[in-house]
Amino acid sequence: MKLEDIKPDVVHDVTGTYCPVPITETANQIRQMEVGQILELVADDPGVVEDIPAWCRSTGQEFIGMYEEDGEYHLFVKKVKELT
Repeated sequence: MKLEDIKPDVVHDVTGTYCPVPITETANQIRQMEVGQILELVADDPGVVEDIPAWCRSTGQEFIGMYEEDGEYHLFVKKVKELT
């Protein structure tokens, strides 16, 4: 799947926030979503480049990929199971 072909179910903008807010906001948003849905997280904290994939690995969610444009990071996470 190419990133440009991804149609996220939810776009969540956390620009202007820094760790740990992007992670906690991602977790909160994923909890509200259905399994199989895709979240696009928009952030300007460069820490998300490592933090979001690590969070996905630790929680069992699928990190699809990311791109950077004009200082903003667009990260795609697919909910594959409920968070405990």
